[in-house]
Amino acid sequence: MLLKPPLNPPVAKRVESIFSAHGETWVDYYEWLRPKNWKEVIDNPSALPTPIAEYLTAENDYHDQAMAPLTPLIETLKAEIRGRMSKKLESLPVPDGDYIYRYRFSEDDEHPIYVRTSSDGSSEEEIVFDVNAEASKHAYFELGDLEQSPDHSKLLWSMDTSGAEFFTLSIRDIKSGKDKEYAIEQVYDAVWADNRTLFYTHRNEDHQILKVYRHTLDTDPANDVLVFEEKDSQFGCGVSRSLSRKFLFIHTASFEQDEWWYIPLGELDATPVLVQARQARLEYSVDHQSDRFIISTNAQGATNWKLVETPINTPAIEQWTDLVAYQDEHMIEDVLVLEDWVVWLEQVNALPQIAYMDSEGTIERVLFEEEAYHLSLYDVSEYQASHFVYGYSSPTTPREYIEFDLGSGECRTLKRQLIPSGHEPTNYITRRFNAKSDDGALVPVTVLHLKDTPVDGTAPAYLYGYGSYGASCDAEFDHSILSLVDRGFVYAIAHVRGGSEKGMQWYEDSKLAKKTNSFHDFIAVANTLVENNYCSTGNIVSHGESAGGLLVGASMHMQSDLFAGVIAGVPDVDVLSVMLDENLPGIAEHFILWGNPALNKPDFDAIKGYSPYENVESETYPCVYATAGVSDPRVFFWQPAKWVAKLRALKTDENVVLLRTNLQSGHFGKMGRFAQIEDTAKEYAFAVSVTHNPACAQ
Repeated sequence: MLLKPPLNPPVAKRVESIFSAHGETWVDYYEWLRPKNWKEVIDNPSALPTPIAEYLTAENDYHDQAMAPLTPLIETLKAEIRGRMSKKLESLPVPDGDYIYRYRFSEDDEHPIYVRTSSDGSSEEEIVFDVNAEASKHAYFELGDLEQSPDHSKLLWSMDTSGAEFFTLSIRDIKSGKDKEYAIEQVYDAVWADNRTLFYTHRNEDHQILKVYRHTLDTDPANDVLVFEEKDSQFGCGVSRSLSRKFLFIHTASFEQDEWWYIPLGELDATPVLVQARQARLEYSVDHQSDRFIISTNAQGATNWKLVETPINTPAIEQWTDLVAYQDEHMIEDVLVLEDWVVWLEQVNALPQIAYMDSEGTIERVLFEEEAYHLSLYDVSEYQASHFVYGYSSPTTPREYIEFDLGSGECRTLKRQLIPSGHEPTNYITRRFNAKSDDGALVPVTVLHLKDTPVDGTAPAYLYGYGSYGASCDAEFDHSILSLVDRGFVYAIAHVRGGSEKGMQWYEDSKLAKKTNSFHDFIAVANTLVENNYCSTGNIVSHGESAGGLLVGASMHMQSDLFAGVIAGVPDVDVLSVMLDENLPGIAEHFILWGNPALNKPDFDAIKGYSPYENVESETYPCVYATAGVSDPRVFFWQPAKWVAKLRALKTDENVVLLRTNLQSGHFGKMGRFAQIEDTAKEYAFAVSVTHNPACAQ
């Protein structure tokens, strides 16, 4: 079935907006889709100017008309995806002093209910916080922080009710379930310091997180103490507490620099103490153990990070001593510091493994056998624990939660992901191989397909990628993608440069003028799938979200004939005009990654050369399915709106171009474990309908 566009799609009016930079002048006919009151709109979608609201609504109506013939398939996909999800679900228990905390879902609940029992089992289960009850009061609801006080009598909790990521912080009495009469607005994160004191970060109107405050319960938040203020707007602040509960940390960072400060939890009025002053390209992260800080860092040329120790009272870099010496082929990703042990997650040859070290400095590793898989460390251990918990899954293997005894090396499976509708891993094949990019770089590819799917070029492929910020694409179990794989699709993940699958240099090699490496890698993966007969040219659907939307958009413009369809979720496709405007949230801090096109002609030329919006031409393009969120402060809704308008105006084919804008949410769309199923089902139905698949009856 081919998706047929309805007649009379929306046509965005053309309004001349003239721009110039570096001696060049150009006209942008769709810049009017960016509202002049964009800052107000992000926080309050009802403030959207009428002409823009009418256009986005028309696009939504057109989307609904185009997708209407696919309604039976969408409903089938929704039922399949939901059928793989347990109605009742319970998290791993988290011990904390006299209590054990967990969350659970009941039947059709969208959100969890947080509960606790006494550690000795002497008490009945007590509901600590019902997220469903709070979410029911709002059209949009996202839970931010939720943390019990040290004496277990109170909760701090925060919520965002617009999608703009401005959180409101409240303090609740657990026994009565009542909140304090006051709340603290525009919070980003918060942490308890003691039973009457908490620290939090403030997010200003420009979405910058530059201040840390200390709040004492039952006092006016207007009188909260400013503990720390970051003066450089390219940095952002965070607060955390060591697992040992001895120190509160203030962390301020840009994309390539870190600076940490600490406050002893017994001296909350003390001035924060600097660990190490920021230096160009020095990144580090601090935790506490005994009489030392343990720091993961890229110092002294440790590109893929190493572990050092330093005295608490003299913590600066001159005192840093290697704890785990640097190994170029081992990239340290996550560190768990216990009283007598240090555990870390590392990438080796684009696959994760776990390492741990005892108090004598002896290092051991936990190794795994599948070709491609995903690991994660779970922060469910108390500081004194002699075990840790990790999660394991692969494209064929549902998630398992394993407790590992550090003393004996014995493993115990705590929990397995249940697939109620059934799942047989042996029915599927996972492969990991390399694609050669245009410059010879070897790009890892993870492939999943049914063992009965013919590898003769007749199957369609669904190709996913991201490729930015050093974020790796994990080869983990995704129950929803099975709806495509079971229909004969080959699912592939392109581990392109921009992630850190092959170490931090893999990330460095996609920054600034090297950003095009990400796109060349993605195209190389697509071509390699064709060469290896997993699919054929023109029978691939690409999918990317956010910066991954830039990846699939740019790749489409570079080699459009490869793709039958492109799914671009909240895509960063109007890169040049956005990066030219330093007044937009987060732009200045991104200069170090993308370049500053307003100041530097080479950066301008590089971004102009790949920005999808700038590269729309009068030619044929695949079918396109784009999404946006009006309250999105990360990728502004007018980016995909402008791209879609320009595509529809200039393209020379009859392939459908769709834009679905959520008028009541932000970057992450609808909240809730079932809420996003419909969106996923629509994207999968789009993929089925634009490809040719002998194995699929639709």
